[in-house]
Amino acid sequence: MDIRRADQIADTLEQLVFAGEFQDGDRLDELKLAEQFNVSRTPIREALQVLVTSGMAEQIPRRGVFIRQPGPVELMEMFETMAEIEAVCGRLAATRMSDQDLEALAAVNDRCQQAIEASDHDRYYAENETFHQIIYRGAANGYLEKQALQLQNRLRAYRRIQLRFRGRLEQSMSEHLAVLQFLKDGDAESVAKTLRAHVAIQGEKFHQLIASLQR
Repeated sequence: MDIRRADQIADTLEQLVFAGEFQDGDRLDELKLAEQFNVSRTPIREALQVLVTSGMAEQIPRRGVFIRQPGPVELMEMFETMAEIEAVCGRLAATRMSDQDLEALAAVNDRCQQAIEASDHDRYYAENETFHQIIYRGAANGYLEKQALQLQNRLRAYRRIQLRFRGRLEQSMSEHLAVLQFLKDGDAESVAKTLRAHVAIQGEKFHQLIASLQR
């Protein structure tokens, strides 16, 4: 079983959804997709499970896997919830995070900067995920970390696409630097405030996201 190939296929399917090739409620046919990607049905099944796990698709017993796109209200509610969870994680991590985790966070942030310099959006997003996951772990609350990881996964595709908006990578990096410094300083409230604003998607950013999904 080629998990890496399955992840690549899942990423491509996400992009096709955003490009309008698949609509909400469309069934993802394993056989047709296997022919399209020139692979066996095994990596296709794995790719579909990646989409189901992320919430991009829904598996209905004896019927198959169908595209599941949240509406604008649900998407806004998820981002609001994610922003508050991130804020709590940051507040706790400011007083609980180990020096080792702070060093790891700084190293990941350096790799984020390298991705920006290379104009590699996908690499930046992968490192960005790790950046946030280190903060979740640093909160030293297993239950909270689990909830944060679940919602991060659910919003993965949407957070990744909004990083492609003009100027967003540089803005995100600036916010990372602030978060890192506040964590080093142990400034819990400033970390929480910055992470909340970093993750929240509202106003013009939200309109851009919705427009990109409706093309």
